Amino acid sequence: MEKFIELFAEALEREGEIKMEDNFRDYDEWSSIAYLSVIAFMDEKYDTQIEEAEFKQLKTVQDLYNACNK
Repeated sequence: MEKFIELFAEALEREGEIKMEDNFRDYDEWSSIAYLSVIAFMDEKYDTQIEEAEFKQLKTVQDLYNACNK
């Protein structure tokens, strides 16, 4: 889980703390570019391809983690 948070922070270019229960869309760094970066990191590091409709269902960092570890 720590490695996931580290990679997520890197993709998001976030310096602040990240908690699993955080709503990642509330981060100041969240944007359409951040979305693309997160999708790319999930594919590259976890071999997880996720459709936009499914991604819209994800709210928290934990949701992202769970999607990568199905």
